[in-house]
Amino acid sequence: MLKNIKIILIETTHPGNIGAAARAMKNMGLTRLCLVAPRTFPSAEATARAAGADSILEQCRVVETLDQALSGCRLVVGASARLRTVEWPQLLPRACAEQVWAEATQGEVAILFGRESSGLRNSELDRCHYLVHIPANPEYSSLNIAQALQVIAYEIYLQSLAAAEPRESELAAAAPVEAMEGFFQHLQQALLDIGFSDPRQSAKLQRRLRRLFLRARPDPEELNILRGILSAAQGRKSMRCE
Repeated sequence: MLKNIKIILIETTHPGNIGAAARAMKNMGLTRLCLVAPRTFPSAEATARAAGADSILEQCRVVETLDQALSGCRLVVGASARLRTVEWPQLLPRACAEQVWAEATQGEVAILFGRESSGLRNSELDRCHYLVHIPANPEYSSLNIAQALQVIAYEIYLQSLAAAEPRESELAAAAPVEAMEGFFQHLQQALLDIGFSDPRQSAKLQRRLRRLFLRARPDPEELNILRGILSAAQGRKSMRCE
C-alpha cells in the first residue's frame, strides 16, 4: 500500500531539499511526491541531490494550493516540532507509521512537511488528523526536511515489511478530507447563523471543533446526520457552504 501514501512538501525554498526528499522516498519504496508552490522546480540542483531517484521527480505533481494536494486523501498527518496553543494529537514516528499503514490499506494518505524556516502554519495544521514528532537532542533538535522524511519513511517501510493487519471496522468508512471540509464550512456558518459564535472571536473555537471532529473520524452517513442537525438549527436554511 506504499502507492497510497503521498508526501507533500509545502513552499519548499531550496530545490536541493526536494531532490534529497526524493532520494529518501525511493530508499523506502515511496513514489508519490507532491509540491505545493515550490520556489524553484524543476531544477538541476534537485536532480543532482536526488542521486538517481529521478523517477520520483519526473512523476512529481506540482500544485498551487494545499486543497489540490489533499484531494482524495482520507488521512492527513503533519510533521511539526513546535508546540501549539491548541494541542493536536501527536504521534512518534513508529506509531505514525502504524496509523498511516493501516489507513493506506483503505485509501490515500498524506504526510505534510512545511517550509524550511517556519514549518507548517496553523491553517495547514487545521487540516491534519495527527502530528508526527521526531524526538531529538533538545539542545539541537532541528532536522532538515529530507532527514525528517527519511526517519518517517523508514518506519513506514518497516510496516510494509511486517504487513500489519488493518483495523477495518474502525477505518473503512471514514469520510474523506473534502467531505470534512464541507462540514466544517457548514458548521462555521451555522454557528454564526444561530448567534453562537462571534466572527471576531471564533478562530480558536473553530480550531477546537476541528480537533474534536477529526478525532471522531465520522463516516459519510454520520456526517450527513450532523449536517442535517446544523440545517435544522439554522431553521432549515439552504446549506450555503457545501
